[in-house]
Amino acid sequence: MNNHQGQIIEYVVRKNGFNVSNLAAQLGINRRTLYNYFNCSIVKPSVISRIGGILRHDFSQEFPNLFTYEEFQKVLNSGPKFSLGEREFAEDELYKEKYLVLLEQYNDLLTGLVSCA
Repeated sequence: MNNHQGQIIEYVVRKNGFNVSNLAAQLGINRRTLYNYFNCSIVKPSVISRIGGILRHDFSQEFPNLFTYEEFQKVLNSGPKFSLGEREFAEDELYKEKYLVLLEQYNDLLTGLVSCA
């Protein structure tokens, strides 16, 4: 078995189709830092548990020497109240709302120009 912790974490992230940018944002780090974690053979247990909590993945299976099943269940139960998909949906709705407001303002501007001509 491969003992490179960063590669194992990256494999889990990609296998489950998680967006690296969104994961980095939820961790409060930039993408480059997350990629640096992927390149590290040893990653701090606190970082692994934070990633696991966001991904809703039990890393005690991959790293039994670092975590017990019970410890990681506590991490998963105290994780974020939304999944990555729900966050993406909320962000999409926000941008959609901003777009509609700008579109209405643009339409009002055009209407004002046409009536002046």
